[in-house]
Amino acid sequence: MVKGFLLIKLVPGLESEALSQIRAIPGITDLNLVFGQWDAVAIAEVKSLFELAKVVVGEVRSIQGVQDT
Repeated sequence: MVKGFLLIKLVPGLESEALSQIRAIPGITDLNLVFGQWDAVAIAEVKSLFELAKVVVGEVRSIQGVQDT
């Protein structure tokens, strides 16, 4: 099992919808809002580094409202 911590920067005004979509991604086990340079920290638990990359690149980064990871 691989656990990854994803730092996420969101587009102002699109936070709520983006957070809902991130929470729905299989493998995302927790999502917390934070203050500072990043807006949220997500925790992903998957079987391999390849699956973690798929979650980050293929899922999270493709959501409208996600500016950076």
